[in-house]
Amino acid sequence: MRSSRPSSSAYFFMLASFILISIPTSFCSENQKYAANCNKPFHFHCVGTRTLYPRKLLSIAPGVSLSDWAKRGIILGIGMAAILILSLVIICSVKRGYFSCHKILWWKKDAMNDPISAKEMIQNYEPMAPKRYTYSDVKKLTNSFKYKVGQGGFGVVYKGKLPDSDGRIVAVKLLSEAKGNGEEFINEVASISRTSHVNIVNLLGFCYERNKRALIYEFVSNGSLDKFIYDEGNSVTNCHLDCQTMFQIAIGVARGLEYLHRGCRTRILHFDIKPHNILLDEDLCPKISDFGLAKLCKTKESVVSITGMRGTAGFIAPEVFSRNFGGVSHKSDVYSYGMLVLEMVGGRKNFQSGVSHTSQIYFPHWIYNKLQQEESFDDTFGDITEVEEDAIKKLIIVSLWCIQTNPSDRPSMAKVIEMLEGTLLSLQFPPKPFLDSPTRSP
Repeated sequence: MRSSRPSSSAYFFMLASFILISIPTSFCSENQKYAANCNKPFHFHCVGTRTLYPRKLLSIAPGVSLSDWAKRGIILGIGMAAILILSLVIICSVKRGYFSCHKILWWKKDAMNDPISAKEMIQNYEPMAPKRYTYSDVKKLTNSFKYKVGQGGFGVVYKGKLPDSDGRIVAVKLLSEAKGNGEEFINEVASISRTSHVNIVNLLGFCYERNKRALIYEFVSNGSLDKFIYDEGNSVTNCHLDCQTMFQIAIGVARGLEYLHRGCRTRILHFDIKPHNILLDEDLCPKISDFGLAKLCKTKESVVSITGMRGTAGFIAPEVFSRNFGGVSHKSDVYSYGMLVLEMVGGRKNFQSGVSHTSQIYFPHWIYNKLQQEESFDDTFGDITEVEEDAIKKLIIVSLWCIQTNPSDRPSMAKVIEMLEGTLLSLQFPPKPFLDSPTRSP
């Protein structure tokens, strides 16, 4: 008994009603006995022998399988039919109001403004990822951005309070809207999410809604270190660091950097160590902040690849702005640390914009000559004890090692801590640094 299932020929003729198929005339004459009538509606359209198709494209005799060309035609026909049906469904859905073109365009716009899924990005990092807040939440916890505590090129920092039981005070860093695709924002969240150290600022949450981006940190009451260094007539702090406090801050920053370079599962290079990015809590314990320029790399990588110049004028290592001085690595952070310590010791900026770097203006050269000639520091720091003077000398010697032009001549941050915790007599006198950081920001 023959099966009632349609043959391959039947399927092929059904497909012919959707697609115009051209085959050679000779093929038609050979296969008319199998009902392959040519030039008839819904049947084959025969062309001359100069067709681009092979002379014998397929066989539709009973029991003979279709050729590869015919199979491709069937697949193409099914695909076209599916597209037609899907188009009709979409048109009907739009007319019935299930979704609108406005919503489609909004989704596209949202995808462009939010090219990186913050949720997915955070899930790829530590399980202790910071909490995500909506922009409405951010407005509530800052009381509609009422108390501004700082401002910079990145945006504005506001004081706020978390809506939990203890009402924890926080600092909300609201980034400027014109921040490109959010690369710096993603860098900061990704970097700090991997850290847990007393000398690294604690990230508690973030907001990422299209062009609305905010970072929620622990509130560090004494603000940034630069307010305690530069005498710019600021009566808010009205405080100068004593020698021991200065020394402890330098040790704390060194420990924080050493943790970023070696203590994390993934090495983090900060690339923007400067007084403005060092925050001081109520006990003047330093905390490294602002990881917008940070780069994550494998701990075994000695040299990393970066695009462009990163950092702030006066703190950028020579190799960062010119590869002729060597490869960019964790030693670039060491250079910035050395310049930071020298500004702490000098109580002034290491260079003045628009002034040539003479020995009187460029502090690292001036302090090197003073140390080399074994001059007293009383005129610089006032009446200090011998212990305090030794601490100051250690800071100067270590920082001068840190700002050596050749990256290989600089110590690691682990070695820096060892040098600071050791005795003054154990330190070797460094060569004089002959090159300083560029005076203009990138």
